[in-house]
This record gives sequence, C-alpha cells and structure tokens, in this order.
Amino acid sequence: MSLIKEKIDTENLPQHVAIIMDGNGRWAKSRGEERTFGHKNAINAVRNAINACNEINIPYLTLYTFSSENWKRPTYEVNTLMSLLTETLLLEAEEIFSKGLRMHVIGNLEKLPPMVREQLLKVVDLTKENTKGNLVLAISYGSQNEILNAVKNISSDVKEGKVDIENIDEKLFENYLYTKDFPPVDLLIRTSGEIRVSNFLLWQIAYAELQFLNVLWPDFSKDIFFQCIVDYQNKERRYGLTGEQIQIQ
Repeated sequence: MSLIKEKIDTENLPQHVAIIMDGNGRWAKSRGEERTFGHKNAINAVRNAINACNEINIPYLTLYTFSSENWKRPTYEVNTLMSLLTETLLLEAEEIFSKGLRMHVIGNLEKLPPMVREQLLKVVDLTKENTKGNLVLAISYGSQNEILNAVKNISSDVKEGKVDIENIDEKLFENYLYTKDFPPVDLLIRTSGEIRVSNFLLWQIAYAELQFLNVLWPDFSKDIFFQCIVDYQNKERRYGLTGEQIQIQ
C-alpha cells in the first residue's frame, strides 16, 4: 500500500473532488512533440485519478474534459481531442462499469460531433444502475453559460407562474444547474502550476478547498492524488465561521 495513502483519514474524505486537467501541451512541448502528443499521453493520468478515487471511496469525481472555450483551439487539435475521447470511451467503458461507477456528462452536448455524443450517452446508459461512485465528465462545459441558462430557465418559470420570485434561493437555483443531483465540490485540484479556475464550476466551488499543483497533467499519479487528500484533511473548513465556532460545533 502507498505510504501516502496510509495517512488518509477515511472518516474525513471529501464527497466531491473536481480536477482541471491542465498541462498536456507543455508536457508534449518539453519533449519536442506536438500538443496532441500530450493529450494522447494524458489517458493514464485520468485512470490514476479515477482509480485513486475508487480505492478510497470518494463518491464524486468531476473531470474538466473539454471547455466551451476549447472549441476555439486549432481544428486539428479539437478533432484529435474528439477522436481521443471516443476511443477512450470505447476502451474504458467496460472498466468503468466493472468498477461500479456511474458516469454522468455535463455541458452543452449539442455542440459535440454526433459520434462522440452517441458514445457518451451509451456509457451513461450502460452505467446508470451503478452505485459504487460517480464519474462526471464536464465536456463542452462553461460555468458562466451554465449559470446564464439557469437564470433564463428560472425567469421563464417565473413568467409561467411555476416559480414564485419570493421563493428563489440558493437551493432552488441549484436545481437549475447541470449539477443539481451532485453535492457541492469540496476539493478542486488544478495541475500545471496555473492559478485560476478557468470558468469551471464557479457556483459549485464556492466553499471548496483549492489546490494548484506544479505538475503537468500527464505526470499525475495516484500518490499525487492521495497527497492532495491528505493536504485537504489538514485544512480547517470554516464556511464563513471562526475557528472557535467550528471547534464548538
């Protein structure tokens, strides 16, 4: 067993971990390769994150797979990413199922190529009865768009008399988000050394612990993930209260 994993308090685990998987391009360039080489070599890091969560029974893992802004990248890179996504789903679907994981997808799926969308929905359907954990892929996802869509839908329901404006609160608003069935994010991890959240789960990370790692995504290992959990457990989560109030509770 990993020595780092042994340090984890299994009674104090985050319920929802989200990861911004960044650094594929720089990893490839440091090896004299094209950016797409980094994307192709990032699959093992994805497996490491999924397996680490599965081993210590973290219920929800959300991976920032493809942002709404990523559509602006060069066509060749976008096409490579879409092809990789399809290939990976074909290869990993049985593994995801056998681990008892249920897969979810959040984002604007209408923008995806039909083949990619079809394969995603197949895996979602294949795993819909699984209860061991939840793997959430954020694809063609942008948090600002998610929030704007929620506002528009609430406004429409108010106009139609389905929602009383006086009843709009945080709980009701969350019911209009892609993540309405998921708990809030407890821990957000970003690789590559960049210190920003890049339009990812802006509402859902309101009280998350944030960890920015100086490691490029293809080098992400299970031990790195386990260390993130140990570091998370060493933090005092206050939710706006004082340390003294937390201790009394």
